[in-house]
Amino acid sequence: MPSLDPVVDPFFSEWANRRPGQNRSLGRAAALLSELDLDPAPVPVLGVVGSKGKGSTATYAAAALSAAGLRTVLVTGPSFRGYRERVRVDGVSVTDDELRALGEAVGAARRDLPEAEGYLAPSGLFLVAGLLHARAIGADVCVLEAGMGGHRDELRLIGPDVVALGMVFAEHVGVLGDTVAEIAREKTRVADPERTRALVTLPQSGEVAPVVAETLAEVTRGRVSPRVVDPATAAEPPADLRPSGLSAASGVLGTAAATRMLELLGRPAAAPDRLRSVLATVDLPARLSRHTVPGSTTEVVVDSAIDRVGVAAALAHARALWGGVDHVLLCLPDHKDVSGAVTALEGVSVTSVRLPEAHLRFEHALPGHWHRTDAESLTPASVTALGGRVLALGTVYFTGRVLEVLDAPTDRLFDAG
Repeated sequence: MPSLDPVVDPFFSEWANRRPGQNRSLGRAAALLSELDLDPAPVPVLGVVGSKGKGSTATYAAAALSAAGLRTVLVTGPSFRGYRERVRVDGVSVTDDELRALGEAVGAARRDLPEAEGYLAPSGLFLVAGLLHARAIGADVCVLEAGMGGHRDELRLIGPDVVALGMVFAEHVGVLGDTVAEIAREKTRVADPERTRALVTLPQSGEVAPVVAETLAEVTRGRVSPRVVDPATAAEPPADLRPSGLSAASGVLGTAAATRMLELLGRPAAAPDRLRSVLATVDLPARLSRHTVPGSTTEVVVDSAIDRVGVAAALAHARALWGGVDHVLLCLPDHKDVSGAVTALEGVSVTSVRLPEAHLRFEHALPGHWHRTDAESLTPASVTALGGRVLALGTVYFTGRVLEVLDAPTDRLFDAG
């Protein structure tokens, strides 16, 4: 549970004090938007949904919009080293004072709301904070990353002008739906009947693609059809400027969604050289990011892989980079693909790491020869002791802790110049 200091209390207190069985309230969130005069949104919104890769997609979209000269507010989550990372302007985190002011504005408006059965979710409140900041600084556009949902996410209340839809697969089965098709329908229904003017999507599976098209037609009454961008044929960004590994497609999607937003706004796209110079500066923490342990020569690649495919891809990337891997730090709670990760890491020296969060379980059976430790035990010295080539994999909550240990910079995602 986050420390409820005065800066973050307005974003987390209702969630932290929720009762067993209590759910987030979109009705209460809608009332908050109205109270703050944020309905409709003060600037055009590009919303990002999908099962994986939302943060990379949102970052590339924001970078492409900033490269075109638009002052761009980006909201992503969760954060890595500090909550101010949740709201950025042209790729750079807001200051502590700015985050505090945004929290105070949210908290004051929240106190004026009538009582309701549900609670305001932190992810939705950061979206609200992003809109508040966009209005305050006269931003031209917002890029907002949804939480895990779509129709049940606060982004749907905001009504994105453009939706970027990443790959949809069986993540959150039983939460967002019982099948991949149901999850696809849930995520597509983030579109607004009146406000949404475009949906840009990666090529989806044969099970998902028709559901996306049918749902979008239903929601928008046939006004909007999906625009598919295929990384295999897309010109932008060129291969050397795409993210590493599985995130490469997200870079293509984000850039294409930004291009569509510029078209709809009647704004010219950045010149190719300008776009590529900005995209060349994109830094994605914990997405195959490479770091050196302070005071040592040990290198660490950090990646937020949570399943067999992601773990295998990260391992292949590290081996290609270094020629081998000395040790893997893995942090996957039981609701992630622990079995798949175990299979992918066969024959590798591994330490399983536990997080202290009470709502996470780490009871899945692991190979007997694996080492075990707690996240609080990680220090520069303990990481260095694992060898010169260390791969750290797991949930964003864990990879954020690793970045903290490594004192990795996380406040700037790209340089808009």
